[in-house]
Amino acid sequence: MGTVYTVAAYGRDAEFLAETVNEVFEEVDRLDAQMSNYKPASELSHINREAAREDVVVEPQLFGLIQLCLHLSEDTGGAFDITVGPLMKAWGFFRGQGRVPSPQEIRDVLKDVGYGHVHLDAERRTIHFDEPGIELDLGAKAKGYAVDRAVEILKENGISSALVSSGTSSIYALGAPPGEKGWKISLRDPFDQNKAAETVVLKNFSLSTSGNYERFFKVGEKIYSHIMDPHTGMPVEGVISTCAFTERTTDSDGLSTALYVLGLEASRKYLARHPNIAAIFYLPSSAEKTLRRVSLQSASYQLPPGALVEIEK
Repeated sequence: MGTVYTVAAYGRDAEFLAETVNEVFEEVDRLDAQMSNYKPASELSHINREAAREDVVVEPQLFGLIQLCLHLSEDTGGAFDITVGPLMKAWGFFRGQGRVPSPQEIRDVLKDVGYGHVHLDAERRTIHFDEPGIELDLGAKAKGYAVDRAVEILKENGISSALVSSGTSSIYALGAPPGEKGWKISLRDPFDQNKAAETVVLKNFSLSTSGNYERFFKVGEKIYSHIMDPHTGMPVEGVISTCAFTERTTDSDGLSTALYVLGLEASRKYLARHPNIAAIFYLPSSAEKTLRRVSLQSASYQLPPGALVEIEK
């Protein structure tokens, strides 16, 4: 998945903790082998090769994740889209070094982008693309999904205090460390990776971040981020980073990307229609290397019992 997973867990038996964490990493490796679009033998790569030619039967959990992705695409008017892979390739992000494609190249690539080309049959559990060239990229959902699976394994083994992190972008705080009210998580300053913009105290809740500092390239003084607007084929501008807080990491992972693409005002409208979501936007300000911080919250916002989301400036 192109990231490093870490688990910090508390318990009375260190050997048992180590065995359980190893089980977690085995599951993460399994999901990576299944959902990677970098690995030719993965189930996702098989889908991308075959689904335009025939209906492809999909493993139940992966099918469910693709359903969630398409639902979020519909719900955000296409701001979130798992078919942006061809755009990422056109802009050079899959090769690790960016390039600016021509306007004609972008127009051509956009013909192969659009979640509406992906058709699922829930009864038969099959997937089909109605155009050749369509590819699925689960990068904005799979990391959070793997974090949630890790948390499920920890809970099944009786562990009630752990922090599971996918790099620094998707995190779930299970319970709290001994003697603490929650896990303290630093949100990085977009302009300085060694500096915290603020600290969040989290318990039995998730957060995910998306930022233009994660993967980008510069041409002159202009920065091109890896977060694409599926409608225009261009990297999103006007947002530095977003952080989404939801009960499940699968949801916060995709939502942080969707809110980034939607922008501040459209995100306000989205949260007004959806309960129990909090978000933080870091936006450019007039002065160089300074930012404007805006926090949003659903009109209907009530944390589940035992959960905590607290911002410490």
